Amino acid sequence: MGDLAVGARSGSGEGENEGDDGPEGKRPDAPGPRPEDQIAADDAPPTAERGSDFSVSAGVEDDVTSESGRTGGGGRQRSFWRELPLLIGIALVLALLIKTFLVQAFSIPSNSMQNTLQVGDRVLVDKLTPWFGSEPERGEIVVFHDPGGWLSESPVPQPSGVGGAVQETLSFVGLMPSAAEQDLIKRVIAVGGDTVQCSRGGQVEVNGKPLDETYLFPGNTPCDDKPFGPVKVPEGRLWMMGDHRQDSLDSRFHQKLDAGTVPADQVVGRAVLVAWPLTRWSTLPVPETFEQKGLSAKAAVESAPAVMGVAGAVPFVLWRRRRKLNADVRTAVGAEPQSRD
Repeated sequence: MGDLAVGARSGSGEGENEGDDGPEGKRPDAPGPRPEDQIAADDAPPTAERGSDFSVSAGVEDDVTSESGRTGGGGRQRSFWRELPLLIGIALVLALLIKTFLVQAFSIPSNSMQNTLQVGDRVLVDKLTPWFGSEPERGEIVVFHDPGGWLSESPVPQPSGVGGAVQETLSFVGLMPSAAEQDLIKRVIAVGGDTVQCSRGGQVEVNGKPLDETYLFPGNTPCDDKPFGPVKVPEGRLWMMGDHRQDSLDSRFHQKLDAGTVPADQVVGRAVLVAWPLTRWSTLPVPETFEQKGLSAKAAVESAPAVMGVAGAVPFVLWRRRRKLNADVRTAVGAEPQSRD
């Protein structure tokens, strides 16, 4: 029994049953702890048997953990500011790609397209479809480079100072129109192969079809200030006119240069949307008058061989049917006596 009491230990590590073996609860002849065991015990981590030490160390660890959490949050915040220039750079590259291949904003500088477009309007121009070989069509409003002599030859004033630098940067990525670009905006009236004309007091005619131009500026006439034609538009070129006819220096006034036509490959793109100001937000569809039947000379020319082919095939088919019918009749007449025998 005494030996069992000596081997037992309490949760607090102090002797509770001194017993017959002395005040320390150990036998006099019991061996003491070895030096290496004592060193290992001193180096051992605190346990529940050393309650006070454990509580203190746990508190210290909590403080360290809290401090490291605050440091980690600050590290994430600093990381965001380091990444911000990269995000801005990616946004600028995307804007540049969009400007180059998709859409670009242009500002309306004059009255030549009123009331469809007003001075100060910002329009979005589709630059994607020309990359797939699409060419401008009648009735579309397009932006095109000056083919030469349409705009004033005087140098364009360049913005200066901080405002000028900001405008140049924004125009480079397509967020603002460039002050240096020599571009115009007009409506396509006729395309390559068309014949266009207009007499004083009359309407503009394309391939003999008069246009119902409801989009003209109120009070304007189709061409009373500058009658023209007939003009045969060469292939790959366009005849342009402004909606404000009495305030537009369009193809009518440049007939000494390529008959007033513009190369189709000088077109930047089609204006599809008025994006600014928001009160004038609207699309720019093709007027219905350009959808009338028989307006396209090219379609009529291309359909002519098919019509002639059908016209030539009908007599041939009738002739074959008649010949076959006669052959069947002769065969029937020749076979009747044989059936009687």
